[in-house]
Amino acid sequence: MAESSERDGAHSKAHGLFYGWYMVGAGASLQFLLAGLMSQSFGAYVAVLQAERGWSKTALSGAAALQQMESAILGPALGWIMDRFGPQGVIRTGIVIFGGGLMLLSRTDTLLEFYGAFLVIAVGASCCGLFPLNVALIHWFERWRARALSSMSLGLALGGISVPAVAWSLSTYGWRATAFASGLIAIAFGLPLAMVIRRRPEDHGYTVDGLPPRNAATAAGSAGGDFTAREALRTSAFWLLSLGHGFALFVVHAVSVHSISHMKQELGYTLEQASFVYTLLTVSQIGGVCLGWLIGDRYEKRLIAATCMLMHMSGLLLLTYAVNAPMVLAFAILHGAAWGLRGPFMQALRADYFGRRAIGTILGLSLMIVVVGQVGGPMIAGVFADATGSYRVGFTILALLAGLGSLFFVLAKKPHRPV
Repeated sequence: MAESSERDGAHSKAHGLFYGWYMVGAGASLQFLLAGLMSQSFGAYVAVLQAERGWSKTALSGAAALQQMESAILGPALGWIMDRFGPQGVIRTGIVIFGGGLMLLSRTDTLLEFYGAFLVIAVGASCCGLFPLNVALIHWFERWRARALSSMSLGLALGGISVPAVAWSLSTYGWRATAFASGLIAIAFGLPLAMVIRRRPEDHGYTVDGLPPRNAATAAGSAGGDFTAREALRTSAFWLLSLGHGFALFVVHAVSVHSISHMKQELGYTLEQASFVYTLLTVSQIGGVCLGWLIGDRYEKRLIAATCMLMHMSGLLLLTYAVNAPMVLAFAILHGAAWGLRGPFMQALRADYFGRRAIGTILGLSLMIVVVGQVGGPMIAGVFADATGSYRVGFTILALLAGLGSLFFVLAKKPHRPV
């Protein structure tokens, strides 16, 4: 270990770039893979499977709900494992499971088999997705935490650019061939990227943020003020941040699952046209991420997040009541920018408030609350669409919930650790 630390430290000095930024690049690339191959393209799969198999919107939304429920159930256990052993092994295992789940999806014939394949995909995505990658980077960055997490989120945003390509593949080669090829791509490209992720900077001869040793020692001294998971649970900030995050995901996940179907069935767009609207949403998301990169470590994140919630609400209402193309384009710009700006701040806020010591467990526990939005968004939209023949009622309810959620961020002030 000593030799490895000296070698890594020498490498840092010779090249002048803190190793944490290599991890940011690898994390962004992993996010791009997961988003492009499934999370952002799931709506295209929904549209194709509903037309080919005749499965209801509610049934297909159930797969997304199952995926999020699994994440919430695994969250605390994964958080504890990462706090104790580090996230690197979890991420590598997750890539293999995720790719295998996509290949399994290509072999499904019944709705029950479809759910089973998505359960495997969900386990893999939980182990190699945003949660463990955030935990990894939080340990490597403090001063530039919002900038690092925003940079990694570029991968999630850029993943949406591949949605038209996935939609084209679904139309040209079918969903089975697309799913199987996606699984192979995930493993072939994901495993080398996962090898870049490491546990803590101190284990490899680095310091947090790549600071000089004296400054790093000062930063390390502040670790005594880190919250335990039990202490974090006793603060109102933990619950307010989790509720605000969950209310944001009412809209985010409903849009990911149902927006393409809404544009295709109710607005008269083709699958390809709806996918290109989603691409504009992605471009706007990238713009939001870049803005967060600039302002995230300078201004109060909770107030920025509250503003983003109002943007989510306005964007979804524009999509719901769209009567022309400019309204749809305005939805894509508002929702995408809010998503890209707010998303990375969710974990950065928790790390700023509670410290690094038990951050994996704290994030894992928060997932059990956030899952309300992850599951509820697609399900509310799907149930009302099946019952009324339109997404209008469901989307309106979700938009208003996002507006209400802005209050949670306004009230979530930084707590003081009990002495």
